[in-house]
Amino acid sequence: MPRVLIAAILSIVSILFSNAALSQTEGGSEQLHQFVRSSKTAEGDFVQQQLRAPKANEPQDKGLKVVRQTQGHFVFQRPGHFIWDTQKPFEQKLIADGKQLILWDKDLNQATFRPAGQALASTPAAILFGESSLDQHFDLVDGEERLGMKWVALTPKKDPNAKGKNDLPYTKISIGMANGLPKALELTDGLGSVVLVTLDKIQLNVNLPANRFTFNPPAGAEVLRLN
Repeated sequence: MPRVLIAAILSIVSILFSNAALSQTEGGSEQLHQFVRSSKTAEGDFVQQQLRAPKANEPQDKGLKVVRQTQGHFVFQRPGHFIWDTQKPFEQKLIADGKQLILWDKDLNQATFRPAGQALASTPAAILFGESSLDQHFDLVDGEERLGMKWVALTPKKDPNAKGKNDLPYTKISIGMANGLPKALELTDGLGSVVLVTLDKIQLNVNLPANRFTFNPPAGAEVLRLN
């Protein structure tokens, strides 16, 4: 299993930012809608934590425990281009170039390519970075205000034509908005584990070179291509 959970990154990978800050008097869902409508490009830093509830033999009064933490840099450009560049404690990149999703693991010297398509169609990453309307795949519900952010819950809509269950591995998806920008993302699975991503040093509408999202594996790297 990769050291960064692929499913977590697909849902996290990239929550970025609008041209103009909105007043905090507006609810989280309206801020999120405005962000999706107006954001074009951005980059910044992230900290990603994997949390779990205390076990039976651990103190129960200290809340969720951090079991893994990574940090790095992100870049995005609509539609469907992003880089989630983990820099510490190891180097790993997740890259979407508009057609395929690429996972590069420097330590393993391995690049894994897979089609973006349906693999991302109903994830927050695709909605926030892609061309689709936010309301096409999710119901948005305004939640509480905490940690200086207004939170909004994203509930995947049921597809009446889908034969299987929802592909998302999370029972709860929440985004914390502040001044028109997504500042945090919480993903909760059925076992109570939480992935928390916080975003910082956001630069909006940056000029990106045409080849910013092009990735060519170095000579000698193992290359896996999955359908």
